[in-house]
Amino acid sequence: MARKPKALQYYEAVGRRKSARARVRLYLVEGKEKVANIAGLKIKQGEIFINKKPIEVVFSKEENKVRYLRPLALTESVNRFAISALIKGGGRSGWLDAFIHGLSRALEKTDREGMRPILKKEGYLTRDPRVKERRKVGTGGKARRKKQSPKR
Repeated sequence: MARKPKALQYYEAVGRRKSARARVRLYLVEGKEKVANIAGLKIKQGEIFINKKPIEVVFSKEENKVRYLRPLALTESVNRFAISALIKGGGRSGWLDAFIHGLSRALEKTDREGMRPILKKEGYLTRDPRVKERRKVGTGGKARRKKQSPKR
């Protein structure tokens, strides 16, 4: 009789920014090889995958790397988890902010008393509420533009 594999343990949180939504999971990796098998994707401890692609492919700029590693560096968790995220909606800027927000919320779940004050002080647990303003009827194309009126 075959044994059922032990289910992977993870912490999950959702981050949002503009119209982007990121579901971030921090996997606790156990065993000798330190590899989590997630939906046919092997993620080593310390690696980050977004939509089944390495994070270096999705966010290739160095400034982005500094931004998404900051919550991990603050909480001293850089190589502690195997991280996977599914991001939908929005553009690259919104994706990055949604990922950072979701990552911070998931880190908070691992150790609430220890990590919450650190992340809260830096502002990573606060959702940025600014979204694009909707276009109004009767304007000449944009949200706040007014139609030009004739002078005579």
